Amino acid sequence: MPTERDLDELDSALLRLLQEDGRISNRELAQQLGVAPSTSLERMRSLHERGYLLGFTAEVDFAKLGRPVEAMVSVSLRPQSRQVIEAFTTFVMELPETVAVFVVTGDEDVLIHVAVPDTRSLQDFVLDRLTTRPEMAGVKTSVLYQHHVKKAVDPVYRKK
Repeated sequence: MPTERDLDELDSALLRLLQEDGRISNRELAQQLGVAPSTSLERMRSLHERGYLLGFTAEVDFAKLGRPVEAMVSVSLRPQSRQVIEAFTTFVMELPETVAVFVVTGDEDVLIHVAVPDTRSLQDFVLDRLTTRPEMAGVKTSVLYQHHVKKAVDPVYRKK
């Protein structure tokens, strides 16, 4: 598993810039880093091969897609086993309402981030899709008022 010692200053700077703007051109990236375009391209390939750079995604506006209601759905499963949790996670990831799934510790086993058109659709998701599953032991739903995602995480962890 890679460690922060595997990253030098150039790698860290490259990761910061890519997190801020994943669409930045290689030429602009190289210019901001003060290196040749071939160097930045090779470093980007290396970061991908070493598992630091997983890929690029597009951020979308759920409201503009007709899905303005976001919620976190906490689920308890029984029996608790790797097989049950993995099968449930696979099932939930295939549902169109699902944005993200988190397997967690605590009173619940899984957190599901969903985006739906309205609260009726949220209720339908919980009652018609989730509670019909035999492994469901409990469910709690929290509607999100706001959703903030940090754009860039410093590649080198430093306590403040």
